[in-house]
Amino acid sequence: MSRIGIFDSGLGGLVILNDVLNELPEYDYIYLGDNAHVPYGSRNINDIYDLTLQGIQALISKDCSLIILACNTATAAALRRIQQTYLPHLEPEIKVLGVIRPASEVILEEGYRSVGVLATEATVRSESFIRELNHIGFHGPIHQIAAPLLVPFIESGNWNSGELESFLHSYLEPFNNGVVDSLILGCTHYGLFTSRIQQLVGSGIHVIAEGKYVSQKLATYLKRHPEVEHQLSKNRSRDYFVTGEPTSYQHFARIILTDHFLPHSQIFPLSETA
Repeated sequence: MSRIGIFDSGLGGLVILNDVLNELPEYDYIYLGDNAHVPYGSRNINDIYDLTLQGIQALISKDCSLIILACNTATAAALRRIQQTYLPHLEPEIKVLGVIRPASEVILEEGYRSVGVLATEATVRSESFIRELNHIGFHGPIHQIAAPLLVPFIESGNWNSGELESFLHSYLEPFNNGVVDSLILGCTHYGLFTSRIQQLVGSGIHVIAEGKYVSQKLATYLKRHPEVEHQLSKNRSRDYFVTGEPTSYQHFARIILTDHFLPHSQIFPLSETA
């Protein structure tokens, strides 16, 4: 039997994991945060691919057969290449899924006509949301804004500072002139501030945080693919690893995962388990 792996460059993946645990609590999970190399958004595509592949390999070594890239930057830069060139030849039994498709599909399903995307520099540069939305049949205008300062600031833990508020105002201002009716938070870190972002853009724009839709689409995927679902163990176990320093991560995990992060839960450095 095997487990579900969740990989992200940093704290944002915990937001996705929280929603997944709400939707599918019965499965066994391993979370890996690559906080030694965060942020990914300012890196080049080859660096992002290499780091993402290393994360996937680490999760495979811990018996994960289904892996979620809970990072838009990693999904944009690495998912297709991993699915098309790495997995078929070296790990044909492993499934790796991303977060861009679920968020894009909700645009079509809910009938939105103009889309904003707030994301990292690398995700905006890749135009992955534009390609995905066009691929599934959306042909309305898509407005992308890169927010390079948000992830480092979120990782620093200064969530209630006036500086963060200033960053949010600055990055969201271009969406406040009626050009979009929906806004995808195209970085899982941003999901920590969904309510505040919704307040700032107003009721005329629907803010789409990815966690809810990733968890729903994952549940649908498992129903459609019983051959994958039957491999997964269901003991409600959760293990947490990071590539860097674990102490601050443990603090944030308790805040983000709330009741899912049990009193005895610990986050371990990946290097100590290799």
